[in-house]
Formats: sequence, C-alpha cells, structure tokens
Amino acid sequence: MNKKKKKAQLPFRLNILFFVVFLLFSVLILQLGVVQILNGEDFQEEIDRTIQDTTKIPVPRGKIVDRNHNVIVDNKPLYSITYTPAKGVQADDRLDVATKLSEYISMYDESNKEDVLETITERDKKEYWYLNNQEEADSRLSEEEAAQMEPADQYNTILERITEEEISDFSEQDLEIILIKKELDKAYSLTPQTVKNENVTPKEYAQVAEHLDELPGINATTDWNRSYPFNNTLRNIVGTITSEEQGILAEKEDYYLTRGYSRNDRVGRSGLEEQYENLLRGRKEQIEHTTNKNGKVIDSEVVVEGERGKDLVLTIDMELQERVDEIVQKELETAIQKHPGQQRYLEDALAVVIDPQTGELLAVSGQHYDREEGEFTDAALKTLYDQHRPGSAIKGATVLAGYESGVISPGQTFYDAPIKIKDTEPKASHRNLGLVNDYDALKYSSNVYMFYIAMRIGGHYNHQSNDPLSFTGDPFQEMRNYFRQFGLGSRTGIDFPYEATGYVGEKTAGQLLDFAIGQYDTYTTMQLAQYVATIANDGYRVQPHFLKEVREPTSYDDKLGSVYKRNNTEVLNKVQMDQSYVERVQEGFRQVFQESGGTAASYFADKDYNPAGKTGTAENEVYEDGKLLAETENLTLVGYAPYDEPEVAFAVVVPNNGRVNGRHPINHLIGEGILDTYFELKEERDQQNQSDDNDDSKEEEE
Repeated sequence: MNKKKKKAQLPFRLNILFFVVFLLFSVLILQLGVVQILNGEDFQEEIDRTIQDTTKIPVPRGKIVDRNHNVIVDNKPLYSITYTPAKGVQADDRLDVATKLSEYISMYDESNKEDVLETITERDKKEYWYLNNQEEADSRLSEEEAAQMEPADQYNTILERITEEEISDFSEQDLEIILIKKELDKAYSLTPQTVKNENVTPKEYAQVAEHLDELPGINATTDWNRSYPFNNTLRNIVGTITSEEQGILAEKEDYYLTRGYSRNDRVGRSGLEEQYENLLRGRKEQIEHTTNKNGKVIDSEVVVEGERGKDLVLTIDMELQERVDEIVQKELETAIQKHPGQQRYLEDALAVVIDPQTGELLAVSGQHYDREEGEFTDAALKTLYDQHRPGSAIKGATVLAGYESGVISPGQTFYDAPIKIKDTEPKASHRNLGLVNDYDALKYSSNVYMFYIAMRIGGHYNHQSNDPLSFTGDPFQEMRNYFRQFGLGSRTGIDFPYEATGYVGEKTAGQLLDFAIGQYDTYTTMQLAQYVATIANDGYRVQPHFLKEVREPTSYDDKLGSVYKRNNTEVLNKVQMDQSYVERVQEGFRQVFQESGGTAASYFADKDYNPAGKTGTAENEVYEDGKLLAETENLTLVGYAPYDEPEVAFAVVVPNNGRVNGRHPINHLIGEGILDTYFELKEERDQQNQSDDNDDSKEEEE
C-alpha cells in the first residue's frame, strides 16, 4: 500500500517542476522581447561602443629659478595647431584634412620659404600625386607583377613609375598641402601631433578655430616653448629639451614609453633639463574616448586633470653668476690680448663658487674664446667635463697625506734644494727656499717638501744625491686614497647627468713625485672646488648640488607654489685624519693668502674678509696627432673666506697659458674678483634688508 502511494505522488511533483520552468522561460522570452522592441536601438549602440582609448595631452614643463627666485627658464606661450587622428584614419582622410587646412594656414612665409620647401622630397611629391591619381597609378602595375610582390613592394614600384614630369608642376597650394600632410602623417592614433606652432598668427588661429567642424582631428590650442630671460647665462648647465620633431630620445625609447610618454613628447636631453626630467615633465591631462567599431569617437571625458611640471629652485645666485662670468671673460680677454703671439693656446677660463658647508653651487662659470669667430661663448660645462693638471693647488692634500701616514709630523722641516735622482734631471722648487717647515712649504709652495713626503710614503728615506729611486708597497695607491677623501680622483656626487673623474696615470717611481705637486693626475674644476671646500669645512666632504628645492606648480606667473621637496646637505665622508692636521693646513692656506711671502698675498693680504687658499702652476704639453705643439702652463687657484667661519669657497682653472715673463696673473685676478664680488653683494643685500626692516617697522608704528 505504501509503495503505491509513493508512485502516485511522483508525476504530480514533476508537473509542478515543469510548470515552474515554463513560467521562467515565459518571463525570459517576454524580457527579451522588451529588450529587442523597446530598447533594442539603445543597446545596439552600446554594443557598437567597442573600444575605450585614452589621449594624453602634454602640459608645460616646470620653471627653473635661482635661489632668489629669479626666473632662469620659463615657458613662452604660443598658438598651436594640432592633429589627433582617430583610429583607422587612412592616407586619403589625412589628405582631405590637409587640403582643407591649407585654406586657413601657411607653413612658410617669405623669410623661410626656400628652406621650408627644400624639406619636400621627391617621394613626398610622388605620394601626393598617387593619392590624387590612385586609379591611374595602380593601373601601371599588372596583376601578374602584383601577384609576385608584397604590398609594400607593390606600392614602391608604383611610386617609381610616376614620372618626373608628372610631379614637376605642382602649384604653391599643392606644396602647402604636401607640407601639412607630412605633419599629419607623423601623428599616432589618439595622440596630439603639432602641425604648426611656430609663428601661428592670430588670424590663422581664429580661422582654424572657426572651422573645426570641417577639420576632423584638428584643434586650435596653445603650446609653449622654453624661454631664457638671462639669455645665454648658464645655458649649457641648464641644458636643452628635444623638439617635437625629435620626440623622445631613440636610445631611451623603451624607458620613456613604459613611463607614459608619447613618441613625440619633448624631453630633457642634457643638463638639468635631463637630470630632473621626472620633476619638470608634469602630469598630462588624460581624456578617455569611447569609439564605435568604425573608430569614430562618440564620447570623451577628462579622467585626469593635467598639471604642469614642478618648479626647480636652484642654488645658483644669478646676479653673482653674471658678475663672475664678466670677471672670467674680462681677465681671459686681457690675458690673450696682452701677449697674443705667445698665448695662442689659451682659450678657456673656468671657475666654480660653492658654499663649503652645504655644497650649494653659487656660480659655475666657464668662458671659451673662439679664435675663428673672435667671440666668447659659455663653457660652464667644462668645469665638469674638462680635466687638467692642477699644480701646487693640491699640496694641502699632500701635506695631510704626510701627516696621516706618519711620514712627517707637524712642524717637520726639510732643506729645500734640488733633488737629483739617478738618470733624471734635478727636481726643484721654483727657487731654493732653504730650511722650510710645513707652514712654509704651503706658503712659499715648496715642491721639494712634497717630494720628501712622497718618497717617505714609498719607504724611501734619507735620499742622497744621484741615488736611484725605488719604492716598497704601492705608494701611488696610498696617496690616491688620501686624495680621494677630498674628492680628487673620484666622483663629486653632483646632481648632473655626467661628470669626469680625472686621468689616472701609470705608477712609476719618479712620477709619484710629480703626483705630489699636482703635475701628474688630472682633475676637474668641480673636483678642485670640492677639495678646497672640504678643507674649509674641517674635513667634511659635502656633495655639490644645483638643486635647492622643488616647488609645486601654481597658476600665478610671479609666485612659486608650496615646497614639495628640499634638497638637504649630504655629507659624503669625513676625511680620516686628525682634526689638528686639518687645522694646520687651514693655517698654511691662510698664510698663503695673507702673510708676507705667501704666493697669493699680494692680491689678498689687505682684504677684510679674511681669505685663505692655495695657488698652482702646472706644466702642460699641447699635442696634435701625437705631435708636441707647445709646452704651456695651467694656472690654478683655490680659496675660501672667511678663514675662521667659511661661507664661500672657489676654484679657478686656466689651462694652456704661454710661458711669458710678466704675463697676466689671470688665476689670481679671477679669484680676487670672485671673493670681492661675493662680499660686495652680501653687503649690498644686508643693507637692503636692513632698510626694508626699518620701513616695515615704521609702517607698523604708523
């Protein structure tokens, strides 16, 4: 009985299940009908919106200003005509746009007409003729020929069969169209390409803006070019950016493309523009486009607001920079004119001014005399790139190496007379100085004293005249290790794309003596500046830097935004030498500049800013194609002030001076001019600040 009842219940349950399924299908069919009949068109349009693409619109780069907020590099606004092609745009489409656009803009004027027209190649003309006569051109290639060729080969063969006569009679209007189309052809899909931004007239801008509806992809907008209020001052340190035609640098294409750049973006290609590209570039405006299956844009939305690049505040003082440039150029010109025949290899004068406590670069100057053009050009880069023998300027490092290695002690004396090494010419100071101690060796610039230090570091004591010279261990490496603590022969760490580190010569016994007096290894002017700054700063070697701080962009042209980042002082190392040794060299440097007989005393002894430093002269041979042309001298000078509380240090290098009696003391005069100018400016500003404070006090009282 129970089994029968169970069997009777099963069909009833199945019926209920079938009925539920029937209802669900009915509802689904009804819903599909509603979708198809009532909303079909709308949903079909949504289906057609198959792709969403993003256009990135470039923004102006950040400004570069000096420590007093004087603008060094700015952006000059200008009118611009751009082209942003949709996906799937063909050559015929671009030709149509170029033809219409040629009615409103001109790609040249009378002043540059010939130069611009010369950029049109024979292939450009043939491609233009082909687009206008495509059916006839295609008929020149038979089906049998085409079957044996790739599409690209077919096209090139057709172009080859277009005759010179057919492309020889284009009108000026045709040439305008060709020029415009060349620019349109450079564009990437949904990426703005500048068609014209140089000398776009207000009339052209207005005409294009008025007819945008008939010019698909064209826009009348604004662009920018870099401008330089100080003209060429510091230009090769600031650096350059690429043009839009150049775009991103080919050798770094992958690097830039993976960081959101487009191929036609302008980027820093040298100097600080390259060094701080990531800060100066800004954030592009991003517009999201919705396109249908035909590539037509049917909706656009700004998804990321654009923001121009951040502003750089440099450590450079442009007023000081300009004055230092004037000093360097004036003294270089005077030196060349004074003995033109014997100064035929003198072309450059280099100077670096630095805050020894912070590493902030206050002025970086280089002047080059172009003998063919008879003019001076900015050569500040040579302070970082060119390497020269420094001469006696580095004797402070030699004395400190002697102290720390234990081969001399403070107050150690040697008799300064020529040293004769077997099978070599005698080696001597500029004159026989007699008995000298360490202070005297710096003040009078004794070579012999430095020779004894080098020989002792090499294990060679008690040298007798005409003895051979042999060393134990590796004294070259030992002395270079001491020198590198001051930045001599090593990277300074400067925030710049490239710096030279100097030439390191082979290790021979006799040349170790030359090394000890700055007559062997070579250094840059920047390395010498770091070296003297380290001595002035009690043995703390700080990183020289151009960047003081980074500011957020602001819409006000005459104001800087809030601080984004400060570039703080970075101590690279403390020289591993007893502090009393450093102080002893500091005193020796003071005597060089201030005491009677000091090699720079005649220029600095009467200065109230309490200077210190060291002079240098190095023999330097000039070669061409392996042939010795002349024996010249490098004149150098390093210094700082005030001696007791240093706030400014400098290095001067003037290579390839002729050996002239009564020659122009260019290194001394440049150094003197630098320190005089620095403290004059400081006094002027202190007085101005005091005056401003007094005015503010009066206003508050009133």
